[in-house]
Amino acid sequence: MTVSIIAKLTSNDGQRDDLVAAMQPMLAHVEANEPDTVRYILMEDAGDANVLWLYEQYANDEAIAAHSTSDVMKELGMATRPFAAARPEIIMCKPIGGKGL
Repeated sequence: MTVSIIAKLTSNDGQRDDLVAAMQPMLAHVEANEPDTVRYILMEDAGDANVLWLYEQYANDEAIAAHSTSDVMKELGMATRPFAAARPEIIMCKPIGGKGL
C-alpha cells in the first residue's frame, strides 16, 4: 500500500529560490538513502511566485516514519525557517488509482 503526501511550502515574498536551495540537502538525501520513498518531487507553483509544492509517495508507513525522523529532516526545519512565510501545509493521501501506480 502506498501513501502520499502533498505539501504546500510558502516562502517569504521573493525568497522562493532561497527556499528551493534550502530544500536541496533533503532532495539529495531522499535520492541516495530512502529506497522506499517512491517519489519526492519539488515543484514551483505556476501562478504564485512564493509557493512550492512537494509531492511525496512512500511504499508504506515505515518509509514515512524513516523519512520524517531522519537527521536531515530535523535539520530541514532550521534550514528553511528563514525563508518560509508559514509552516508547510500537509495533506495526507491514499492513492486509489491512475497511471504510475
